[in-house]
Amino acid sequence: MPTLTLTQDASADELLGRDPLALLIGMLLDQQFPMERAFGAPRLLADRLGVESLSAADLAVADPEELVRVFQGPPALHRYPGSMAARTQDLCRLLVERYAGRAEHLWDDVPDGTTLLRRLGELPGFGAQKSKIFLALLGKRYGVTPPGWREAAGDYGLEGSHRSVADITGPESLLEVRAFKQEQKQAAKAAKQ
Repeated sequence: MPTLTLTQDASADELLGRDPLALLIGMLLDQQFPMERAFGAPRLLADRLGVESLSAADLAVADPEELVRVFQGPPALHRYPGSMAARTQDLCRLLVERYAGRAEHLWDDVPDGTTLLRRLGELPGFGAQKSKIFLALLGKRYGVTPPGWREAAGDYGLEGSHRSVADITGPESLLEVRAFKQEQKQAAKAAKQ
């Protein structure tokens, strides 16, 4: 079981380290929302559901309105609780249909990084960039290293980089990743002018 420090909250990070579905949902929620809160949300979700580990099968068949209420909190699990509850449910349904409801089956039998990247890109809410970041997170922090994973993850797979959640090992690296993201936003803004 990997030791993760993505949220800087021991209980939330412990769940991410032992529950691949929690990690996948955290990545799903990591958009237009603070990274630590996105990855901390699976712990809140599990607590509100009264479970130790999340179940794709249970979330897939949950009453959609009730799931939205769970996401709404307070505190809300995401800035957009309604749409993210629906997207989480869609993700879980796909896991049930294709991977026996187990997030880790996405990567357990992959022959190479390109195949894993393709599988990730098929998930609801996972575009090209998010898929590469999650692939790098799996490789750098979760020990999922099929041949060619670094190449498939692109710049996010680079050793020693501080580009994304895949590079967070503690408070200092979190600040470095934040600084990199700010630089990227400023560069993009300047390019538009």
